[in-house]
Amino acid sequence: MEMGNVIEYKLTAKGVKPTAVRLLVLDVLSKQDSAISLSELENSFAKADRITLYRTLKTFETHNLIHRIDDGTGALKYALCLDGCECHLKDLHVHFHCTRCRRTYCLTEITIPFVTLPEKFTTQEINMVIKGLCQKCSS
Repeated sequence: MEMGNVIEYKLTAKGVKPTAVRLLVLDVLSKQDSAISLSELENSFAKADRITLYRTLKTFETHNLIHRIDDGTGALKYALCLDGCECHLKDLHVHFHCTRCRRTYCLTEITIPFVTLPEKFTTQEINMVIKGLCQKCSS
């Protein structure tokens, strides 16, 4: 299957209409090796409407195509979900933020440990970010 068809299939499989902008945004996200911010995504396009890109990211997040990462830098980052991810607690994984190159990586092989909360406390979101030097920066 050609790359364009794969991207279109990913959208339709999650119930997202494959518009030109959505195809382009998903293509950019699929080529990243780390999470990117809205500003970084915007820089990937010669002429980009920030609001359209933001709405596209929100649509992708709502349909579990991407997940949002708050790595403590003040700018939310976005990364593709793995195939089969529904963004439930069982799908959550650790993120790593490099303090030198400022890139944030999904460590999908490391799941976030289950935490038992006190009575009447309800989990709504879990975010685990480890900070340090990535492989490139620590060499």
